[in-house]
Amino acid sequence: MTDSASAPADPESAVAELSYEQARDELVSIVARLEAGQVPLEESMTLWQRGEALAAHCTAWLDDAQARIADAGVVAVARDDQT
Repeated sequence: MTDSASAPADPESAVAELSYEQARDELVSIVARLEAGQVPLEESMTLWQRGEALAAHCTAWLDDAQARIADAGVVAVARDDQT
């Protein structure tokens, strides 16, 4: 879900389908709404849960990217060692 104007019934719905950028942008929007303090308590809780799911998704993307970079570095060093 990319429209953060309303929170989904299931805070974790469709998070896995979002790109890193989509998840990050939605998370930034949720944080801004929560920090503004103008959201009713029940909606705040739903937004918080959605934010937690988005943050975990972004962390997974970044961890995967870091692992791929590290793997690429190992391959590059191995190639340099072979020449």
